[in-house]
Amino acid sequence: MRMNCPICNSVTTWEENPHRPFCSERCRMQDLGNWVTGKYSVEGDEAVSEEAGEDEAEHDE
Repeated sequence: MRMNCPICNSVTTWEENPHRPFCSERCRMQDLGNWVTGKYSVEGDEAVSEEAGEDEAEHDE
């Protein structure tokens, strides 16, 4: 199956491609970097750290 890389839009194949859906490790790492830097995000409730949760529990008592 032929498909376009979601990062650089070059044509790549699904079969025998260790970087799928990306065309290369470079594009795969670019995508990871986009997630790490916050360029991509998923909407949802803000996460509460375990430490913050423990502090709030102490104040409730």
